Amino acid sequence: MLALTLPLLQASVQYPDADQIMMKCRDLSITSSIVGTMKMQITEKNGSVRNRTISMTSKSYDGGLEKRLIRFIEPADVRGTAMLIVDNRDLSDEMWVYLPALKKTRRIVTSEKGKSFMSSEFSNSDMSSPTLSDFKYKHLNNSGTSDQWVIESIPVSDDKADEYGFSRRVSYIDRDSYQTKKMEFYDFDDRLFKVIEIREVFLLRDGKYMIKHMTASNFLNGRKSEIVFSNLTEGTAIDDTFFTLRNLEK
Repeated sequence: MLALTLPLLQASVQYPDADQIMMKCRDLSITSSIVGTMKMQITEKNGSVRNRTISMTSKSYDGGLEKRLIRFIEPADVRGTAMLIVDNRDLSDEMWVYLPALKKTRRIVTSEKGKSFMSSEFSNSDMSSPTLSDFKYKHLNNSGTSDQWVIESIPVSDDKADEYGFSRRVSYIDRDSYQTKKMEFYDFDDRLFKVIEIREVFLLRDGKYMIKHMTASNFLNGRKSEIVFSNLTEGTAIDDTFFTLRNLEK
């Protein structure tokens, strides 16, 4: 009897609940406060390259809430464009974008989550941590091997799938650090159309981390986008008024 039940007990230890794994991943990436510079490179299928320089300021609050303001610095044609993100754990994220050419701020509605972030292969939702309750999670067959968890995330409804722009996502997560290493995105015909790879992280003093270098490769259009953070400073005192629509438009 012991010989039969021991493997089952070991399996339960080796395979924590998929929902809990995703929650821990999210919590470990929510920082107290951080300021930095983001370099974004967009490479077309023909090899032509466009570069963007962006400032980023982020602050977290109790209950898993995080606020983030990003502002484009270069090139001149996008300078001043800014985005305010309110990243909620259990509610839909809130996003606004300020367009200096129009001197206008507009809210990014939920149907635009899956759309391109500033013409890159990253989507608007890739710039935040998706609401956990928007998905159902489960281990895939190869989860737990090669020192990683392999978790499939499926939108809870067709409406949510339309919002995010994919039918399912497969995340590869380090078993020890709970850091996401790679995410695969599948379209509504279950074809792999995009992969995001986390190439380097910035370790923080409280044991948490922030993504420092990541790439997004789109297999449908042959494009690739890359984001690299630099000049990262954690623990900076940031007044709450920084994350307001009024400041967004400055």
